[in-house]
Amino acid sequence: MLKLASKCIPARGRLHRSIHSSSVQLAKEIKFGPIARSEMLVGVDILADAVAVTMGPKGRTVIIEQSWGSPKISKDGVTVAKSIELKDKLQNIGAKLVQDVANNTNEEAGDGTTTATVLARSIAKDGFEKISRGANPLEIRRGVMLAVETAVEKLKSLSKPITTPEEISQVATISANGDKQIGDLISEAMKKVGRNGVITVKDGKTLSDELEVIEGMKFDRGYISPYFINTTKGMKVEYQDALLLLSEKKISSIQQLIPAL
Repeated sequence: MLKLASKCIPARGRLHRSIHSSSVQLAKEIKFGPIARSEMLVGVDILADAVAVTMGPKGRTVIIEQSWGSPKISKDGVTVAKSIELKDKLQNIGAKLVQDVANNTNEEAGDGTTTATVLARSIAKDGFEKISRGANPLEIRRGVMLAVETAVEKLKSLSKPITTPEEISQVATISANGDKQIGDLISEAMKKVGRNGVITVKDGKTLSDELEVIEGMKFDRGYISPYFINTTKGMKVEYQDALLLLSEKKISSIQQLIPAL
């Protein structure tokens, strides 16, 4: 950081300015051993306690303060985890580690973030305790990874693929916090678009939930230039039985299209 300080010195009727510069470095707080691990565990516990209450269909909702607008009410574990920021640096590091677990679970599976958070706290507590007693951290990690592989194989053997709309509705109802109406709506949507179809959830302006099925493809970006508009009503670009050109490369000039035309 460059800090500028100015001082006015009159000389011969003119105003001269002398500039002094100084650099400021922020000190790093360094802690080792049990003290660092215990403070990190405090942050892990704070975040896990806030997230754990949302577990399961009968889990509770959490009110989250936002920097702007009204507070957010959520029962999603990863949403609650992302909103937590602790003042203490070491405690915040522990909370961030568990946040990464929730984020990775959300990206990989899309659900189960609360369960992953609770498991991460248990692994961290038991692991830190054994390290404090003299265990090798690398051996503990190898043991955890072996246990994960065993647990995943066991879960896969116990899992049952869902095929019927009724089973899909049951799973969707659980994910919707026990709301059977939402579960039936998701089951109906999957029935219409298929397993490989895309289902998008958006906030509506009506009091009831609605299902809209769009046949074919939909591009989110829309038209590049307003000169493509051919329908004055609604300012839309509409073509019937249009021909499509798919290119794996970026088209930068009209000359590249002439051979295809």
